[in-house]
Amino acid sequence: MQLIKNIPSWLKNKYFLTAACFTIWILFIDDRDFITTHFRHQKELKKLELSKKYFEEQIAATKHELEQLKSDPATLEKYAREKYYMKRDNEDVFLVSEK
Repeated sequence: MQLIKNIPSWLKNKYFLTAACFTIWILFIDDRDFITTHFRHQKELKKLELSKKYFEEQIAATKHELEQLKSDPATLEKYAREKYYMKRDNEDVFLVSEK
């Protein structure tokens, strides 16, 4: 009984206890707690930044390839032959598949 009398009254308040329990639950115990969510978001952010870097490099390579196709007819012909299997009138195209 002596220990209960030594506790300040604001610590015995049911609203304070409820708010404290709720705060502890939200910050540390819940599946979507503050700490785990923060680290999960940091990890996802790094992954997205790497993805962004990869796609920016791909865009730059594609733009470079497009400029080559616009400026050089020989490159355009090579691209059409390799990607779309186009041929000249007097040629035959044989496709060899690898298994």
